[in-house]
Amino acid sequence: MDSVKDLTRPAPRAGVLAIEAYVPGKSAAPAGVKLHKLSSNETPLGASPRAIAAFQAAANSLEFYPDGTASALREAIARRYGLDAARIVCGAGSDELLNLITHAYLGPSDEGLYSEHGFLVYKIAILAAGGTPVVAKEKNYTTDVDALLAKVSARTKLVFLANPNNPTGTYIPFEEVKRLHAGLPPHVLLVLDAAYAEYVRRNDYSAGIELVATSDNVVMTRTFSKIHGLANLRVGWAYMPANVADALNRIRGPFNMNGPAIAAGAAAIADQAHMDAAVAHNEHWRDWLSAEIGKLGLSVTPSVGNFILIHFPKEAGRTAREADAFLSARGLILRAVAGYGLPDALRMTVGSEEANRLVVQALRDFLK
Repeated sequence: MDSVKDLTRPAPRAGVLAIEAYVPGKSAAPAGVKLHKLSSNETPLGASPRAIAAFQAAANSLEFYPDGTASALREAIARRYGLDAARIVCGAGSDELLNLITHAYLGPSDEGLYSEHGFLVYKIAILAAGGTPVVAKEKNYTTDVDALLAKVSARTKLVFLANPNNPTGTYIPFEEVKRLHAGLPPHVLLVLDAAYAEYVRRNDYSAGIELVATSDNVVMTRTFSKIHGLANLRVGWAYMPANVADALNRIRGPFNMNGPAIAAGAAAIADQAHMDAAVAHNEHWRDWLSAEIGKLGLSVTPSVGNFILIHFPKEAGRTAREADAFLSARGLILRAVAGYGLPDALRMTVGSEEANRLVVQALRDFLK
């Protein structure tokens, strides 16, 4: 590296420019074509009417700083799940919380561990903190606890587990989560990313609240961007041991959440009917999509989230890249996932009835 006297402009610290920036799902259709955005796992039902009303009411006080502790939101979450509000930290989406956790607990020479097709933000956060990303192989697009434990070293400080995982839609039972936790040294922090927990209807699944409540080294992160329909407001929360909450509150921004987001989030989490409607819609159309796309001869990874992973054969004219271009021309925007190590697949959000039927028909035409 050049010496300081040779620099002609400020230079980022070592490693920053080697980070590949996160690329969101596409959100535009060709001119004159109706857009059906199915690339970012947003809910087709929109936000709760209660959340919208709360957001609109907050417009009357935009000149004031928000509550720096987001107390109304933390207390609403605590009521919903029976938690201690003091152990909840809120942020601008779960992305901010994942970054805060990483910056608080990982530094140069430390390792952060995650599974093969885990959320891309994990790698970015680890590198941004100066740490080393370590990846464990998966089995059948599903987290392999033994592979994760085999990668734990003396340098491991964080283990990220997305459950359900994005972009595969797979999950591991709570007994496996507990086995992973039991195999970690007590100084290693296990981060349970449960962004899609509300959609899961499996008897052997748990988002992780119980494990956080009984452990000193487990954090669970959640988001309002999916089932609650507040992606545009960036609202996330995490439940954690008191000592972890203390660390995060010391380094987060003093007003890291805006007032309208706090108000909308508090209203959204109290609207059980809206969440139930979203789950019912998702259950029906996710199963329908998986079956109908399967009939076309394409493989779909079984999912418990609000999206599916569609696999394409590698022969010319039938690749994921070509399917993406074909669908996009019709305004059907899916998510390319080559960045996740899945170049032969596309991720599709479970959308409206109209969008779901259009995708199946378009894929039928594409495969002809």
